[in-house]
Amino acid sequence: MGYMTTASTGGTRWLSDEEQSVWRAYLHATTLLEDHLDRQLQRDAGMPHIYYGLLVQLSQAPGRRMRMTELAKDVKITRSRLSHAVARLERNGWVRREDCPSDKRGQNAVLTDEGYEMLRRSAPGHVRAVRQAMFDRLTPEQVRSFGEIMQVIATGLEPEGTDADLPWLR
Repeated sequence: MGYMTTASTGGTRWLSDEEQSVWRAYLHATTLLEDHLDRQLQRDAGMPHIYYGLLVQLSQAPGRRMRMTELAKDVKITRSRLSHAVARLERNGWVRREDCPSDKRGQNAVLTDEGYEMLRRSAPGHVRAVRQAMFDRLTPEQVRSFGEIMQVIATGLEPEGTDADLPWLR
């Protein structure tokens, strides 16, 4: 945006050429990485990356179950998108829904034995894809720096309180 001045744009602090280059490289890399992981999981496990993430979350939860609202918050998707995803996972026999005993309106998503087995079978290929796409390309120092950078960004973006207008709270 070299033709625009800060004064003519109401004080907007435009990205420098270097920042613009880094931003575009980040967008390009994350798009390619997500596509790479999605294609690998579709090919090897018949599911998109987001569904794999749901199975992982459930596998790590106590009793392999989570309230649907908590699951939506953890994976950062809307409740309606989660409901659609869980319906598909239910059709595959990998997840089932249960009414929440403490809240008659709430539901839990539960990872079934079949879902756990699918996750166990698909995890090695997924880890290979992640390693090949990212970690095998970086030096140990770059891995540490990348982790620190991502933590700074995530911490800065983490919403405070529950009043935030966030998609996964809708």
